Amino acid sequence: MFIQTELTPNPKTVKFLPGKEVSPKKSVNFAKTDDASNSPLAKRLFLIDGVESIFLGSDFISITKIENIEWQELKPLILSQIMQHYMSGESIIEEIKDDILLELSEEDKEIATQIEDLLETRVRPSVASHGGDIVFHSYSEGIVELEMRGACSGCPSSMATLKMGVENMLKHYIPEIMEVKEV
Repeated sequence: MFIQTELTPNPKTVKFLPGKEVSPKKSVNFAKTDDASNSPLAKRLFLIDGVESIFLGSDFISITKIENIEWQELKPLILSQIMQHYMSGESIIEEIKDDILLELSEEDKEIATQIEDLLETRVRPSVASHGGDIVFHSYSEGIVELEMRGACSGCPSSMATLKMGVENMLKHYIPEIMEVKEV
């Protein structure tokens, strides 16, 4: 098994491409060990000293490290654990919890659907190529709340991406939008 690695715009995060499916139905973010109870792979990776968070995309794994450990120390350990996990035949993730559905007015539901469609078709592919994801949380009174995950969470350029890229694009297609905020 050959696992490729890619640097991301976030210097604390590296994208690992195992050449196999990771989380095809939905991307999942694990900010701490306790969050990883439903993922044998994430539990295994959190055993490595220096791993701060784990993001599972459709065909990649983004690992964010703590500040005082270097990638040349971590990469071999992470590669070994990913390889061992795939060779074990264990599942990557056992169950993915559905997001809570928001109560929205009919007008807001229509706008929320447009926002989700634009994020899915125009934003997610680009963000995923950098090892991250963007998740829609809510829309109310012209304010869109989004969450950056994976390599995009904590990335020095994520706020510029959110404001200059995503906010401007959403405002262009949906005039009711006044602002995009990160949650």
